[in-house]
Order: sequence, then structure tokens, then C-alpha cells
Amino acid sequence: MWRIITAVWLACLMLACAPGANAAEWAPASRAEIEGRIVPPYALGAPIGDDGVYHLLNSGGAEIGYAFQTGPLAPLPGFSGKPIDMLVLLKLDGTIIDVRLLSQKEPVFVSGLGEAPFRAFLEQYPGLSITQPLVVGVPYGKAGGGSDLVYLDGVTKATASVRIAHESILAAALQVARDKMAGVGGASTAPARPKMEYTEALDWQALVDAGIARRLTVTNAQVDAAFAGTIWASDDPEARADPEGLFLDLWLVDIGPPAVQRAIFSSDTVDELARLHAVSPDDEPILVMDGGRHGLVSADFVRNTAPDRVSAVQGGFPVSLRDADMFPAFLADVPEHDTAMILRADRRLGFDPITEWVLRVQAVRAHGMFQPEIGDVHFEIAYQAPERFYDVPEVVTPRPAWQEALVNRRGDLIALSVFLVALLGLLGPGMTWFAGLGSFTAIRLGILAVVVGFIGYWGQGQLSIVTVLAVLRAAVGDGSFAVLLYDPFSLLIWAVTILGFVLWGRGLFCGWLCPFGALQEFAHHIGRALRLPEVEAGPRLDRWLKKVKYVALAGLILTAFVVPDQAEKAAEIEPFKTAITVSFQREWFYVAYAALWLGLGTVFFKGFCRYVCPLGAVMAIGGLLRTRRWIARRVDCGSPCQLCKVKCRYGAIKKTGEIQYDECFQCLDCVSIHDDPTRCVPLVLAEKRRTKVAA
Repeated sequence: MWRIITAVWLACLMLACAPGANAAEWAPASRAEIEGRIVPPYALGAPIGDDGVYHLLNSGGAEIGYAFQTGPLAPLPGFSGKPIDMLVLLKLDGTIIDVRLLSQKEPVFVSGLGEAPFRAFLEQYPGLSITQPLVVGVPYGKAGGGSDLVYLDGVTKATASVRIAHESILAAALQVARDKMAGVGGASTAPARPKMEYTEALDWQALVDAGIARRLTVTNAQVDAAFAGTIWASDDPEARADPEGLFLDLWLVDIGPPAVQRAIFSSDTVDELARLHAVSPDDEPILVMDGGRHGLVSADFVRNTAPDRVSAVQGGFPVSLRDADMFPAFLADVPEHDTAMILRADRRLGFDPITEWVLRVQAVRAHGMFQPEIGDVHFEIAYQAPERFYDVPEVVTPRPAWQEALVNRRGDLIALSVFLVALLGLLGPGMTWFAGLGSFTAIRLGILAVVVGFIGYWGQGQLSIVTVLAVLRAAVGDGSFAVLLYDPFSLLIWAVTILGFVLWGRGLFCGWLCPFGALQEFAHHIGRALRLPEVEAGPRLDRWLKKVKYVALAGLILTAFVVPDQAEKAAEIEPFKTAITVSFQREWFYVAYAALWLGLGTVFFKGFCRYVCPLGAVMAIGGLLRTRRWIARRVDCGSPCQLCKVKCRYGAIKKTGEIQYDECFQCLDCVSIHDDPTRCVPLVLAEKRRTKVAA
């Protein structure tokens, strides 16, 4: 029964790819709290809806962008089960003005590294744009090697937490862009740009035949039909007088590519457009001509501003159009027209000329004399520039955060995989040979040195009860299993540890893969080298002390669900964060606590691991999945021979000679004794009997 229960519990741990549970509802902060964090020259404007999004104003009171919290918009749970809440100031063009930390419960920042490195990480965002592919990590190979990705430096020892923060910022910002911001669609690549050196023999008719020059005609009768049934139906006598006359005779051409320009304009205008491109390389020029009554703009239009009767939409977002204030000269075969305008669309705001967009022309009528009522209808023409005239950037889609974590740590993961495979080979098929080596202790200490240096300090692979608590919270809906994916190095160790449960019990991790456990073992050997006295608990006290770790585990689980805000502090019963994660760089009392256990280890063998470690209790429970008794025993083990029991420093062998696997750390001492004819008492006695008989 226990094995079934344990299997179900461990299955939850392995569901790292399962969809994250919905985070608890995250209430926006008060206006006063947000306003207090906005500094001049910016000011907080009116709220937009009830999701914590505000207009952001400049010093003159004009709207410059938006201010919003990430918590309500993107409540991605971290290791604590709670979202990381940040205040983001975003310009209308998608540029990030500032990112400020509001609240977070990440264990490594609460009482480990402190918030200073987290705040320093957030200082990288100002000036970046949400239209850029932003990732946390470092590029492989030569820095700046042509990649469109923008790399942000993570925080050493806290990469998983900053990845979660990064995902929260982007998710919230893109949601604001989609819902609130015109012209910013959150594209992951730059729009296409004209090939300035591309040449092609074209004339006006060729442009028409290829669909590069497109025409929209609207007769007076069609306009009347559009207004039919309204109060404006009879407010255009000229239309009624000439129903077949053209109200709108519009030509639309994207003239960004010089090859297209040369088919329409005189050389002087082509040169002027080249100068415009040199000054404003992000502007895409668009030619609009009208030969009908509409005239494109109203009588109140001011040159070099946005046209008041013409607009554009792309991908559901308005495209910002602005008059280029040019008076072009045309070639002879260009159709006659009454009005011609060159408009500019800004590619920085997401406009992509090779993606279909729609030009909308407004027809306006007025009803009444003194205070006329204004009505309008719209006519549309779709347009898409041919791709051959443009340099199309490679589509760069940032990997999901968990994939980026895999790529960033691929070297470490390969090295860890090689190490783990070799270790499993030594402890599995090669166990008897390995344990019987005369240099076994030296090799073991060498392996433990790699565990401390590579897995612990370099790889930050010290497993912790914090991860277990995060998984338990996710299992009941207060968090997400996805947090495990942000740290693939530790996840690989967890996977091998779970495999070890099936093959050996708890011993693989506790005896071979725990960096702090390895430190305690080194402390023991230092004590022996210094000839310090050894202290050992008696059998009865040993039995009671071994129950303490289960009490500690139960207390932590209770704390995580009853008073979750205190769970991170309660988890400080583990000295792992102090000794391994932050390398003793924190408050003195945490350092003293970790040093106490290491110092005690010189005279009291691995006291924390054996008696107090709540993660060790989890490992012992996981060890119930063990499928075999892998330590060989003889009939004589326990009666009369007690050598293995006496030599076992972990107290994992009963008087009967039976192995207590939930306390076995896989040190292999009993294995080496069992197979040594010079040390195993039954083998020594048997040899003496054979010698006597032979004599």
C-alpha cells in the first residue's frame, strides 16, 4: 500500500511538462501605490479597465504609453507558488521605459541572495522593445554573431527565478500591446525592408499587371447606396446629378522599392525619395492618387500630418500614416489624377509591407445647416507588396523559456550526463568490483569532490525541500509544475534520483549526489585526520533521532499550506542554500548555522543528513519504490556475525543482519566486507575450516 501511495506522489514530481495550474487571483495594487513609484518626467494617468493598466503621461500631460502590473495580467507562479509582481512602463511604440519590482516570494531572493541582484537584472530592460526577441541567457559562440535574439544576463544561482520573471514581463506587455496599443502587435521579427539595389525593368502597365499598382473606384451611385436609409441619403446633390460619375478613383502603390519608384516618378522625385530614405530609413513610402471627387483629405488638412480621410489597418491594429509633404513629378504613362499624396508608414510600429494590409477611405456627409450632423461610410482596398522587392528577415522565434534553459546549459548537461552514467555504471554492474578496490575510499572522495565542485557550486544542482514543497503546492492547484523546467540541471538530477529509488532506495542521492552531504563527509575525514574525538548516539537515541527528519518534513508541509508566506523561512532548516547556493555569502546567523553542522560533522558523523534533513525524509519515503534487496546477505549475517552492523556508520543494519534501506546511504562498506575473504567473518571461519580439514 505504501508503495502505491508513494508511486502516486512521485508521479506528481515527474509531471514537469503538465500544464501549469491557474495561479490564485492577483489583485492589482492601489492607485496610490502605483503612483508613488512613477517618477518625473512621467505621471500616472487614468486607469483602463480593472486589470491594473493605466495611461502613462509625460510632463506635458500627453499620453506616452502605459503603466501596468505583471501580477494581474500574467500571474505565472514561481517556486514559491506565487507570481512575481513587477511594474512595467511601456511606450506606445512598444519600448520598455522601466521595470520595477513590486513583490516576490522566490526563496533564493527572499533569504538567499537578497533582492539586489534581482533588481539589477530588471535594470537591463529599459530601452528594449517587446517587438525584439528577448531571451535570458548567453549566446554560444562569438558574441553578436548575427543573431536577432537579444540576450539578457541572468542572475547566477537564480536563473530559474529570473526566467519566470522574464516570461511574466513579456506575457503582460504583449497582452497590453494586443489589447491597448495601436500598431504594436508583438512581432518577433523586424518587418521587411526594400532592396535598395534591386533593379527590374518596369513601367506603369507592368505595375498594374503585377498588382503592384491597385485601383479602387467608387461611383456616386455607390456612395448614395452606402448612405441609403440614413438621414444623409439626400445630402449630396452632386452625386444625384451624376450617378455614374466617379466619387473616388484611387490608385494605391507601395513605393518603398526604388525599382517601383523608377516606373512612376521622374528622376528628381526618385532622388528625393532616396534622401527621405536616408533620413528616415524606417518609413515605408506609399503613393495614393485620386482622380474623383473625394480628394483624399478634407479642406482642413495640414501637410506633414496624418491624413484625416484615409487610414490603414494591418493585423487588426491601426497603421500610423503621415504625409511626407512631397510634391512628386510623374512619368507620362501614369494616369491622370487630381490629388496625389505620398504617405509614410513607420515600420518601427510593426508595419510590414509584405503582409496584407487594408487602406480605408472615409466618405463624409453633413446633414443640417447650423449644427450639422456628420455621418460617414468607408471604402476599402487591400494591398500587399511583392516579396521579391524586399529583404525579408529570417523568422526568429524565441524558444520557450525551458528550451532556452536547455540550450544555455547544454555543456553542463552533457558533462552531468557523462558523470551520472559513469556513476551508475560503478554503482550498478560494477558495484562489487568497485567496492572491493583498495583505493575505493580515495576514488569515492574524488567523486564527492566532483559532486561538491561541479554539481554543487558550479551547476547549482543541490536539490532542496523547496522544490518538493513547490511540487506539492502545484499538485493542489497553488502553483505550476512548469517551474521545474526552468532548471534542467537539477531536473536531470531529480530524474536520476527517482531512478535510484527503484534500483537502490534513497542511497544514490543521499550517499553520492548531495553536495552538502559530501561536505559533511569531508568534514568527517578532516576530523579523523586531526584525531578529534568521535561522538556517537547510542542505539536507542539513534532510533529516536532518526524520526526527527520526518517531523521536520511534516512541519514544512503544514507550513506550506497553512502559512505559505513563512514556508521559505521554515525551509532554512536546510543549510543547503547557505553552504552551496550562495556560497556562505549571506547574513552571519545563516552562515553560523551551516558552519555548525559542518563543524559538528568532524566529531559526529553526518548528523544533519541522518537525523534532521527533511529532504532526506522525502528520499527515504521515495525509497519505498525500491524493487529489490540489492545488498547480499548470508545466513550468518547478524547471528553470529555483527561486523557489518558495527562498521555501518549510518546505523542502517539491524542486529539480525537485515539492511534497513530507508536509512542506507549506499556507502558500500558492507558490500566490500561481504565480498572480502579476509574481512567477512563467515568467510574467514569457512576458510579456517577448509584449511583444518585439508590439514
